[in-house]
Amino acid sequence: MTIDTIGSAPQARPVDRPASAAGGEVAAHGAARAPATAVDTVAAVKGPANVPTLDQVNQAVAQLNKSAQAKSQGLEFSVDTDTKRTVVKVIDQTTKEVLRQIPSPEALEIAKSLESKSGASGLLIQQTA
Repeated sequence: MTIDTIGSAPQARPVDRPASAAGGEVAAHGAARAPATAVDTVAAVKGPANVPTLDQVNQAVAQLNKSAQAKSQGLEFSVDTDTKRTVVKVIDQTTKEVLRQIPSPEALEIAKSLESKSGASGLLIQQTA
């Protein structure tokens, strides 16, 4: 067995497979598209810069909370009033206890603290000498 360096490695040869009816269609369909360029990919990921308004987010949250699927799985959606972040809670159906909250209450408090003291030094610690 020999180990070649990257520069001297032989090119991979195509895999010989019999073309089936379904496989041939997929191969032909896949070959028709050229790979995306880096610019196309970045544009697709960034997408339009349409940021929803707070009213639109609240409306979407209300629709989610009304859905039967969210109710049956014990999900509750809300928007934190201080940080304006979407909050998802997993609630036990029998006890109505919050089993899990994303982001956690602690994370929301940290975010609130960071946003309110963005110009101050010692962002999370308030202590004087």
